[in-house]
Amino acid sequence: MGNILFLIGITLLLGPARTFAFFARKQKWRGSAAFWVGILLILVRWTLVGFVVECYGIFVLFGEFFKTIASFAYNIPVVGPYLAKALQAAGEKAGANDRAHKDLPV
Repeated sequence: MGNILFLIGITLLLGPARTFAFFARKQKWRGSAAFWVGILLILVRWTLVGFVVECYGIFVLFGEFFKTIASFAYNIPVVGPYLAKALQAAGEKAGANDRAHKDLPV
């Protein structure tokens, strides 16, 4: 249920054409395939494996957003700097520096 609502939310936020273009991009084929395979595995009751595969797909698809989120997270009292540092590192592992937000849908 959450997967379907996640896809509906992205579609409502970006629109159907941009959502399809986002998932169908050549640079994102690995993340899109992992995301859809994860959903399929969850539907055939391999929930743990499906969840892990789907998380990998989300990390590949949306990893470049982690640096943007890190800049906002820095302002959270007490845990903000630590959380921002972790998100910054995750964004670098996802290749945010390489792409430099060139393929963001919005």
